[in-house]
Amino acid sequence: MSTHAGYRSTADCPAVIPVFPLPGALLLPRGQMPLNIFEPRYLAMVDDCLRTDRVIGMIQPDPEGGGGSPMNPKLYRVGCLGRLTQFAETGDGRYLISLTGIGRFRVESELATASAYRRCQVSYDDFAVDFEARAGEEQVDREGVLKALRDFVDSNDLKVDWAGIEEAPNEALVNALCMMSPFGVREKQAMLEAADLKTRAEILIAVTQMELVRGSGPEPTLQ
Repeated sequence: MSTHAGYRSTADCPAVIPVFPLPGALLLPRGQMPLNIFEPRYLAMVDDCLRTDRVIGMIQPDPEGGGGSPMNPKLYRVGCLGRLTQFAETGDGRYLISLTGIGRFRVESELATASAYRRCQVSYDDFAVDFEARAGEEQVDREGVLKALRDFVDSNDLKVDWAGIEEAPNEALVNALCMMSPFGVREKQAMLEAADLKTRAEILIAVTQMELVRGSGPEPTLQ
């Protein structure tokens, strides 16, 4: 089973892509990300995307990376390629789009460009596993993930669709929870860069447990 029609391996993905830097936005393979586009440069990016191969690279700015500028901050080296699979135009000039995750990439260089948005030369070679749907599902600690979710839901008095969660395969469950999680940029980046699904689930559990500890009282002092 491929990640998306037409993108069955790293070789199918373009080496030069437009990138959309957005803090806290985590896209993972086969995940769905809705976006509200209103900045002129990103409206132009979507216009160009629709005229070409309909792919956009989601990537986070690196707040500790140094360099860059407020308009063009330094980027993390790893992001995720998404294909534009839904599009709607609003009456006030915004675009409502949805991206479907294809596979992760590593930025090799940022290109000089006349366009208002940024473009990067990227490689997918380190993330061939992304093109194999549900790879490593059997190694995921599903009960640990569900326990962390229950504890977080109870602590924050949230309501969730438990029937849908129970029916979700491990890959869809872990990736959806990571993408929807309220955690910070560094935590989201760690989830993105996880070597495999098992490791991503472990990071999700650990970050959730740390958040619950912080919410229940003073943070423990490390010796």
